[in-house]
Amino acid sequence: MQTVIEKIIEGEETLNQQKIEKAARILREGGLVAFPTETVYGLGADALNPSAAAQIYQAKGRPSDNPLIVHISCMEDLERITLQVPPQARKMAEHFWPGPLTMIFEKSEIVPAETTGGLNTVAVRMPSHPAALALIRAAGGYIAAPSANTSGKPSPTLAEHVALDMEGRIPLILDGGAVGIGIESTIVDFSEKIPMVLRPGYITPEMIKEVIGEIEMDPGLVEENSNIHPKAPGMKYKHYAPRAELILVNGAQEKVQQTINNLTREAVESGKAAGVIGTDESCKGYQYGIVKSIGTRSDEDTIARHMYGILREFDEQNVDIIYSESFSTPRIGQAIMNRMLKAAGHQVIEV
Repeated sequence: MQTVIEKIIEGEETLNQQKIEKAARILREGGLVAFPTETVYGLGADALNPSAAAQIYQAKGRPSDNPLIVHISCMEDLERITLQVPPQARKMAEHFWPGPLTMIFEKSEIVPAETTGGLNTVAVRMPSHPAALALIRAAGGYIAAPSANTSGKPSPTLAEHVALDMEGRIPLILDGGAVGIGIESTIVDFSEKIPMVLRPGYITPEMIKEVIGEIEMDPGLVEENSNIHPKAPGMKYKHYAPRAELILVNGAQEKVQQTINNLTREAVESGKAAGVIGTDESCKGYQYGIVKSIGTRSDEDTIARHMYGILREFDEQNVDIIYSESFSTPRIGQAIMNRMLKAAGHQVIEV
């Protein structure tokens, strides 16, 4: 299969609409299309078509018990695929949709088990990216879409990342340029009495509490206990990982830098290709290996936006081991570290 990349060009509305209609036709006919959202690129299929949804798992190599997120473009479409939408969820939608928030509800019968990983709940999001919204509308209103990468690899934040993983597996990639946020949506489960955060993201627990009050955090996210598994099936799998071994170093900045310098020196002396992930503020202090800045600590959004791209760059440079600073930033540090810890297989050196 040949994979075609169609670029969305700012100001070329008629041409862009033609490209979106081309992608929508593929989706309506049961095929797969990658498309941009404000978080990461998604791999889309008709969410109400069982065989189309099943193709996503095959293309990604994704475990079949890992549910897909259904993307919609208007609140009216939410009613059709859910049994009920609690008042708290409606308040959340008013504040955060369109945007990087996924909410989980009891599903209606029209949503196939292939889309929900066999669960009786459905995860739903309304993205804010204009091309994504236009594609959802043109395709019929319901696009199931996980991130458009091979399962377990860093999520794609550029169309080029999608092409590396999906070339020959899907017919079309809509190229909307670099994404704006760079980490996946926050997931909140409204199928329980007290809403529970199952995946941290750009919409923080503090932001959610301001809107609806009491929430719970999935114990599998916050407790370092191997016997406690996250409620969201997808969170139990290793994700976001580069080919190289990734190890995080946590502690006071001066000691972190000294430790990483010692470790990378040892790696280089033993013949390994080593990588270092620092920030604009710290990179000059690293002496060995390939050093990359993930962004600046004064703007944590830059860290989120560049994280997956940096991991993919190290893949291209065939490094054997990567040492990274930790990034417990004030607002979205939990979401950033959730991804980094999973990419590192929870390998952390405390200094």
